Amino acid sequence: MRRRPGPSARLKLTLSYAGFLALAGALLLAVVWGFLLRYVPDNPKGLLGISPNRYVLVRAFLPAAAVAMAFLLLFGLVGGWLLAGRMLAPLTQITDAARRAGNGSLSHRIRMKGRQDEFRELSDAFDSMLGQLESHVAEQQRFAANASHELRTPLAISRTLLDVARKDPARDRDELIERLYVVNTRAIDLTEALLLLGRGDRGDFTRESVDLSLLAEEAAETLLPLAEQRRITLDVTGGAAPTGGSAELLLRMVTNLVQNAVVHNLPAGGTVTVHTGAHGGTSVLRVENSGPPLPPDLVPTLTEPFRRGSDRVRTDEHAGAGLGLAIVQSVVRAHDGTLDLLPRPGGGLLVTVRLPGGS
Repeated sequence: MRRRPGPSARLKLTLSYAGFLALAGALLLAVVWGFLLRYVPDNPKGLLGISPNRYVLVRAFLPAAAVAMAFLLLFGLVGGWLLAGRMLAPLTQITDAARRAGNGSLSHRIRMKGRQDEFRELSDAFDSMLGQLESHVAEQQRFAANASHELRTPLAISRTLLDVARKDPARDRDELIERLYVVNTRAIDLTEALLLLGRGDRGDFTRESVDLSLLAEEAAETLLPLAEQRRITLDVTGGAAPTGGSAELLLRMVTNLVQNAVVHNLPAGGTVTVHTGAHGGTSVLRVENSGPPLPPDLVPTLTEPFRRGSDRVRTDEHAGAGLGLAIVQSVVRAHDGTLDLLPRPGGGLLVTVRLPGGS
């Protein structure tokens, strides 16, 4: 946005310093002059013909006062200009860093030296903002690259299958259709997951009253056949956990957590426990599952989009794109909640979601 040019902050401060100094000097001279006039007689000969009268004092005082005022004004202008420049020097560094950031250089940091004051506090806050912005941009770039790669894979497979079918018309048509169907389904699921992830990040949804315990029962009922197929015990415990938000997004959050707990479990004889409850104005959802031990350094990365830990990669029909827990985190963040992941000592994972309580 274009703005009309105006006086700089340094000039404004200089004029302010000079103006205040001149005003203080004028008030001081006025006070001195007032006291002098009070005790000086006003007659042509003065006191006994010796002391000066007001006429003589006026002739002597006013020129000296004018010189003093001129000196104060000049001193205020010069001193104010130098002082304002020194005081505003840190602001120049911050402005330069802001221009660099505007041009795309997010790696630059001010790192202002000196004792803590308002400018240092602003500088530190700006450096912190640049760090978060750089991390966010890098994350978005990484996400875009991974999303492009994930979407390209099923499309490349479909193209390969079609090329093979075109070169070999005698190839089994039913097998080709089935493989194309599987690849296309995976591409659609991935696209829907990306759209859901973006919707959660934007937070553009209508809030309504939702009970997490009902969503947990619905998700468990939906995934019970999968749990029975894998010989995993699935239990839902606890009580009501009211909150406010999107029922659709919260159901997807609970479903992703339960499915994640079922899929990443022991080969047989594993357990999944879903517990809901309300504590002190906070609704809590816990999903705990058995499974192989998880490295401590792996757990914090599980919520990153497209991040698949080596111990959690699956090659069966439930292999995902690594968006399950990323969607969970996005939904939780959009609902002003917190998400905690902890490895269980005996193996498996404990996921705790805390959301603001509702009526």
